[in-house]
Amino acid sequence: MKSIRDLGIVFIGTPDFAVASLDALIKAGARVLAVITAPDKPAGRGMQLQQSAVKQYAVGNGLPVLQPVKLKEPEFVAQVRALAADLHVVVAFRMLPEAIWNMPPLGTINVHASLLPQYRGAAPINWAIINGETETGVTTFKLKHEIDTGDILLQRRMPISANDDAGTLHDLLMHAGAGLLVETVDGLAAGTLQELPQDQVPDRSIRHAPKLFHEHRLIDWNRPVAEIRNLIRGLAPYPAAVATLGGKAVKIYKSHVEEVATVVAPGCHVIAGGVLKFAGADGFLVVDELQMEGKKRLPAAEFLKGYRE
Repeated sequence: MKSIRDLGIVFIGTPDFAVASLDALIKAGARVLAVITAPDKPAGRGMQLQQSAVKQYAVGNGLPVLQPVKLKEPEFVAQVRALAADLHVVVAFRMLPEAIWNMPPLGTINVHASLLPQYRGAAPINWAIINGETETGVTTFKLKHEIDTGDILLQRRMPISANDDAGTLHDLLMHAGAGLLVETVDGLAAGTLQELPQDQVPDRSIRHAPKLFHEHRLIDWNRPVAEIRNLIRGLAPYPAAVATLGGKAVKIYKSHVEEVATVVAPGCHVIAGGVLKFAGADGFLVVDELQMEGKKRLPAAEFLKGYRE
């Protein structure tokens, strides 16, 4: 019976989330023929060219790297075809043209940070927390034309704790996804996996995970405070939920709910005894950690020592 060691794989990914999966494949003995990642981009104060996290890992481990600007470029497509991979693996990358994803005999598989068909889209980790979910997971599936709609291969469920934020859940799902990927590739090699079309998953109210924009970050204090806290958790540590304090933008990273009757209008803040809290629709949202525009990120008690109305 074949195993993961018998397959030639092209790995496609860019950020930290993808590195764990690439590392897991290497440690499992997979033959990674090449790595495709985003071109180097200028970043930081000096705008120096920065390599993606995946490229840094690949170079450090002696793996060939391809960095196409245009994925449909005939020369790039020919380079990938020449690798003659059995399978392509995608983790956190932009949309691929059919010329790439339909090329290998075993197709192309993706690791997605949700329990598909729930939370298709660019920001599944954020939206699961924003919407108050108590469970999420990772899915491996076969790519096809419509984004995140391919047949499911394997899934692994994971609870979301009340204190998880997008950062902590990202790391948990990153490692869970890496393990599930190895299991999936091994199963594909052995021919033991059954594909499940997403339209055969029991009917549920489908929720989507679109890209986050600035308007998603703005706190609506007319909402229940539990929902506001979920928004803060779902956007922490990046890009962070935004409120206004003293006429300036402030990012809120951590908070807790105080379910008491308020005597001020939603959005009004109260500072007393080293505590900062905002009124919501049904109570107060107590700020635990924040960052005022142009200042350092601080615990609220430390911030208030130097804050003047």
